[in-house]
Amino acid sequence: MGMACTPDSYTWGNQMLTNKRWLSVIAAVLVSGTAFAAEVPASFDAKNCKAEYPKASLMNEEQGTVSMSFLVKPDGSVADSKVDKSSGFKNLDKAAIKALSACKFKPGTKDGAPAETWTKVDYAWKLD
Repeated sequence: MGMACTPDSYTWGNQMLTNKRWLSVIAAVLVSGTAFAAEVPASFDAKNCKAEYPKASLMNEEQGTVSMSFLVKPDGSVADSKVDKSSGFKNLDKAAIKALSACKFKPGTKDGAPAETWTKVDYAWKLD
């Protein structure tokens, strides 16, 4: 009886060894892939892309900096956006996201070719 179990466990052990070898090859490919993937995030011209101060925020003298992330498509348009850190005022956050989402970005690149990339933008609302 003991003999009948041995070939099974041997086959199973051998199979495990093959799987482990296969996994390490995949891991090596993933690691080397990321090492060479030079990613440059998208950017935009702050002078040509300004948000209008919300009237209610002006009246309440609200100011602060909102940190946002934008997913920029290879054509420079915004696919998605989110607020990472609020300015402390919802009106200011919404106005910044709305205005910058409509801006034309310089697309980011992966390995030198235009690609969809996330980019971070801080927008400071200041009253003069």
